[in-house]
Amino acid sequence: MKIRMRIRRLSYHERMRNRQTILALALLLIGINACAPGPSKRQLELVWPLPPDQPKIKFVDIIRTNLDLEKKGGLAEAIFGEERAEGFQKPYGVAVDKDGKIYVTDINRVFVLDLKKKDYDFIGNEPGVGQLRNAIGIAIASDGRVFVTDVSAARLYVYRNGKYAEAIGEKGEFASPSGVALDEKNGLIYVTDTRYHTVKIFSLLDYKHIRDIGKNGSGIGEFNFPTNIAVDAEGKFYVVDTGNFRVQIFGKDGQFIRAIGVPGDMPGSFARPKGIAIDSEEHIYVVDTAFQNFQIFDQTGKILLAVGSGGTDPGQFLLPAGMTIDDQDKIYVVNQIPGTVQIFQYLGEKWKEKMEQTGEAADKK
Repeated sequence: MKIRMRIRRLSYHERMRNRQTILALALLLIGINACAPGPSKRQLELVWPLPPDQPKIKFVDIIRTNLDLEKKGGLAEAIFGEERAEGFQKPYGVAVDKDGKIYVTDINRVFVLDLKKKDYDFIGNEPGVGQLRNAIGIAIASDGRVFVTDVSAARLYVYRNGKYAEAIGEKGEFASPSGVALDEKNGLIYVTDTRYHTVKIFSLLDYKHIRDIGKNGSGIGEFNFPTNIAVDAEGKFYVVDTGNFRVQIFGKDGQFIRAIGVPGDMPGSFARPKGIAIDSEEHIYVVDTAFQNFQIFDQTGKILLAVGSGGTDPGQFLLPAGMTIDDQDKIYVVNQIPGTVQIFQYLGEKWKEKMEQTGEAADKK
């Protein structure tokens, strides 16, 4: 019995020492893994049109949650569990600021994604004045002001440094504000009001109401449930006249220029147009929720290319909505279901120049 008891005590101590050794090794490995770079995303070579035609649009990335930013956690996170995934609820609009941060409107908030710092934040989610309920349109001024339409509150909110600054519009002035676009060169804010069937114009300086354009109808300069809006470098503004299955283009003075698109199911026609954006070469990009793609037109309304199809893979959409194009001709498209932002690149002159400069810099090194 004595010998047996001695053997048991020895086995217990050995097991304890082994456990301590294993735990120390595990902590060491966890610390190493936390500092080591994670696996890179699998690069997909998706282009439109397909070879042998010259590619014009390239798929770049897809963002589903904050975890797609690839921010690495520390030792505590590795021990106690992974970072909680923070995803989109029902995103709609998207904008990009001068630093490349992506702003996505969502239920009760605006999701701010900083791809460079691999971090994220929110705007309009704090209780009190300026708390968002159903954010739709978004636009960002060069001085950092963020303009967000809230269809439930029937207001256009302004945020500075991530905090509520003020609201634009008197009570009853908006019925259903949706799209918003800025013309900084001429100091104007454009807001589409879906239920009032108008485009409202405000001063970017003091936010005073200047005038309305349009009324309900199907004639020139009339709208039927307009949704989104964009402004080009020359000050022309483009209104997605969703209920009339077209995009109407106006000069900076509000004079009608032309309409593009007709109802139908063929390329160049529309079924449920939503998001709109203009690239540096003045091509017009229009999201169509029903077609589950976006189409690209020239200034005359000629269809140039359709990108995307129905599905959940990269380059596919189920319920696409808002879109924007940054100053480097990167294209951002919000997919409401399953809640993602897909990023594409227009392979135009700006992109070619950047590739040439990058190549020269690499050669010099």
